[in-house]
Amino acid sequence: MNIIKDFLSDGSYILTLVSSFLMAVCLTYVLIDKITSSVQNYKKQYTDTAKSVDAADMFMSLEPNQLFTINVIAMIVLPYFTWLLFGQMTLTMGMLIFVILFPTILYKYMRKQRLKLFEAQLPDGLTMISGAMRAGASLTIALESLIKEQPAPLSQEFYLFVKEQRVGVEFEESLKKMEKRNPLPDFSMIVTALLINREVGGNLAETLETLGATLRRKSMMEGKIVSLTAQGKLQGVVMTGLPILLGGLLTFLEPEAMSKLWTTNIGYLVVSIVIVMEFLGYIIISKITSIDV
Repeated sequence: MNIIKDFLSDGSYILTLVSSFLMAVCLTYVLIDKITSSVQNYKKQYTDTAKSVDAADMFMSLEPNQLFTINVIAMIVLPYFTWLLFGQMTLTMGMLIFVILFPTILYKYMRKQRLKLFEAQLPDGLTMISGAMRAGASLTIALESLIKEQPAPLSQEFYLFVKEQRVGVEFEESLKKMEKRNPLPDFSMIVTALLINREVGGNLAETLETLGATLRRKSMMEGKIVSLTAQGKLQGVVMTGLPILLGGLLTFLEPEAMSKLWTTNIGYLVVSIVIVMEFLGYIIISKITSIDV
């Protein structure tokens, strides 16, 4: 009788052990599948964002997949060294979040700078095209001279446009693609003028010259607005950075008194409130000093 009880108890124990093992295997499989799917989605989003930026024009010779590999290594190495140096889980998690978000922020910044440079080069480019056409050149020859004389990114975009024309792409389709790559109101106006001239005819050289002069005056006005609002923007940066500077200075001078901010729940709450208020203050000042033109 005791042998049967021992067998049943052992059997229950083995069954429980096997069930626990199978459950752990299933959970591990699901977790690995979710992690793999998340990594693949992050890689796809990362590489797609990288491809949307002309890396060669930004003096970057690395492919998107190589950049993704570097980013993954940084996601492991930088938080690890942060933990070794400071021993703070909050700083370590902050570094991890920063490494994850930094590539997207960097690419958006690079894209914005490229579009800004392209917009600044448009007036000179239009003037050059207009001058060449007044001298008797066709639009294609005028664009080829622009490609040779103007720097990137203006020359790169028009080079791609001319290249598409050579392989048989429709004029309107090439312009629409170029407008999609450079979603700027000023350039959309130029595309519209070119399409209208293509349909109804007219003096294209004079039209482009007028557009160039208009864009140049607009650029001068925007420069004046930027100069007038520079002081307010600088005040926003100073007011945002001052509490951070004072906090670091006090931490250096009175580490024991300031340590409660980094080691207690109330300190974490105070730091969180300060960060949120700093962020909101900077956003409000930026909105006040930003003028749509």
